[in-house]
Amino acid sequence: MIRFLTFFSFTIFIFFNVHAQNERSHIRSGNELFVEEKYADAEVEYKKAIDKNPQSFKATFNNGDALYQQEKYEEAIKEFKIVTTYEKDKPRLANTWYNIGNSNLKLNKYQDAVDAYKNALRNNPTDMDAKYNLEYAKKKLAQQQQQQQQQQQQQEQKEEQKQEQKQEEQKENKKEDKKEQQSKENKISKEDVERLLESLEKNEEDTRQK
Repeated sequence: MIRFLTFFSFTIFIFFNVHAQNERSHIRSGNELFVEEKYADAEVEYKKAIDKNPQSFKATFNNGDALYQQEKYEEAIKEFKIVTTYEKDKPRLANTWYNIGNSNLKLNKYQDAVDAYKNALRNNPTDMDAKYNLEYAKKKLAQQQQQQQQQQQQQEQKEEQKQEQKQEEQKENKKEDKKEQQSKENKISKEDVERLLESLEKNEEDTRQK
């Protein structure tokens, strides 16, 4: 499960300028659409808020969530990582890295998921969900590495078999070439046979005349 942020600070809304009001208005609209599972529409609203404030943590974080729900995991990771470039608050960073880890799990990028959960725990060592997911990602990574190793070994065996087969074919070809050469050397041409017969006949004729 990814983590999602809502915005409830309506009491301090009047202290922000019109620019900030527009940003927060789009975030609220995006949140309402997100809850209604209209994730593509929510994404549009969050992007409008980001246009107003490129370093809006809530807009960028929730936009990552909206992308995640649309199974746009690569895009979600990019969005979450934007947050990590400017955010300093450790709990927020922990939640962001946690979501990066979950997105990488969906892509079967287990090493990246392990790294992300570790970053989440560096910012919040008490996060039990991150600890659980870290162990899960480690197990999946070990399985993936084992499978890759087996595939590599199988590929190497296939290549070795191909090489051996090629060497055997080369040996057979050499044998056939040698046999063919010997056959050519031992073969008497038709002309040679005719000349031999003529010579024998002539010898017999000479013998009779004598």
